[in-house]
Amino acid sequence: MLEDKDISRILVIVAHPDDVDFGAAGTIAGWTDAGLEVSYCIVTNGDAGGSDPSVSRADMARLRQVEQTAAAKQVGVHDLHFLGYPDGRVEPTLALRRDLARVIRLLRPDRVVCQSPDRNYARLGVSHPDHRAVGSASLDAIYPDARNQFAFPELLAEEKLEPWTVREVWVSGGLAPNHYVDITGTFERKLAALRSHASQISDPDALGDRLRLWLGRSAAQAGLPEGRLAEAFQVLETG
Repeated sequence: MLEDKDISRILVIVAHPDDVDFGAAGTIAGWTDAGLEVSYCIVTNGDAGGSDPSVSRADMARLRQVEQTAAAKQVGVHDLHFLGYPDGRVEPTLALRRDLARVIRLLRPDRVVCQSPDRNYARLGVSHPDHRAVGSASLDAIYPDARNQFAFPELLAEEKLEPWTVREVWVSGGLAPNHYVDITGTFERKLAALRSHASQISDPDALGDRLRLWLGRSAAQAGLPEGRLAEAFQVLETG
């Protein structure tokens, strides 16, 4: 696994606004505190979110972009890329792979954080179809698309985006985590980021307790002392 000191830029790819904050905001806060550059790529604008039918889907999309931008600032992230795919209808198409390969070649990250393409029967909430589709397309965009000059040749010929090899992938929400990050010290910033998604949080007062339960379980799996909180990832080398 790469040391953070050997990393210059990190890209986080997720399906919806708030996905990154549920899965990795505590870890990201630690990275930005250490001076690492982190960018987000949000595939949809979350236009199918919320529960108020009086809010138009176009208004919801705009609101969720604003909320995600505010959430990102809580953990030190200021570079966000919204691809505008329809919420709830994402598929791992060649078009999505090309769009993600474009972002990877543009930003040239050493590490990419993405969602799992696998269905988790123990936690169905992390297995939203959009999550799985974006996870699958992300891994295909990382290998082979972004690094192969002959994959989507228009990216090089027309957009002058040179191939780029991502050195490491961190999968969030997967079935076989092999790395845990102690986020006890950044938990409050993770919580603040999630509370920025006010249109999606029905009970913000209970959110902290729910998160402490989930993250405490991950910490216990990592063998951390009682009272610690952790986010879990499956770290993959791409070589």
